Amino acid sequence: MKKILCFFLFVVLSVDFSFAGVLVMGELTREKTLQPGETHEGTINLKNTGETSCQVNVFQTDYLFYADGSNVYGEPGTVVRSNADWLSVAPNRLTIPPNEMASVYYTVRVPQIQKLASIYNNIQVLESPDLIGTYWSMVIVEPVPQTGPEAIEDETRKVKMGIQTKIRYGIQMVNNIGDTGSRKIKFSDKKLINQDERKFLQMDIENIGERWLSPTLWVEIYDSHGAKVGRFESSKKRIYPGCSVRHKVDLTDVPKGKYQALVVADNGDEYVFGAKYDFGIE
Repeated sequence: MKKILCFFLFVVLSVDFSFAGVLVMGELTREKTLQPGETHEGTINLKNTGETSCQVNVFQTDYLFYADGSNVYGEPGTVVRSNADWLSVAPNRLTIPPNEMASVYYTVRVPQIQKLASIYNNIQVLESPDLIGTYWSMVIVEPVPQTGPEAIEDETRKVKMGIQTKIRYGIQMVNNIGDTGSRKIKFSDKKLINQDERKFLQMDIENIGERWLSPTLWVEIYDSHGAKVGRFESSKKRIYPGCSVRHKVDLTDVPKGKYQALVVADNGDEYVFGAKYDFGIE
């Protein structure tokens, strides 16, 4: 796997997303629940809002992210739960005239589960490899810069600096295999931190299951007498299997003292995860 050192823009619930004259229509997460052997087709619509033609490259990567803020964009098909090999995308390069639209077409073909025969002690054994839970990868849409780095010259005509910006848009392609897959998370790390003169309970959450989750994190605080001090919420964050996220819950208004925290990750359905911790604020 490798890290791509450029500027990625990922917006999960964006309806229209534009930058540098290119508009990606629709959401930047394409989720579809399928069964083994099924096929799904879709379209990524692009619009050139600029005044000149724009060339666009389209390619695939795998995608992982972690609580420390790191993101890994690996070669397609290298992650265990990658669906990149199921996905075909065309065209891989296109030119969009000014103020015109163009489309990128994709097809997802979920493999058909096959019975594999093996011989063990002269006895034929049938094995059934299963597809379970969530599989995903990413389609990258990359507008090609029209010119090279712009040079800034001084009065002696000597080049002082050249800068070129490369923008890439990541579209997450997600497939769930029916309603299969275990839903499990792990509260992997916790600590109180001070940041910008405020106090936060920092929680790292890892998805150790087989299906993606999108829980909201909230914390109920109780004092040493068992009285409820308050409920404090963080945002909702998506977590793919094998990935992790970091939540920061603002506890600035909680006075000094010893407390017990009930931490709850609520997926908005029957899957709710909780843990209790003792801590003190000095």
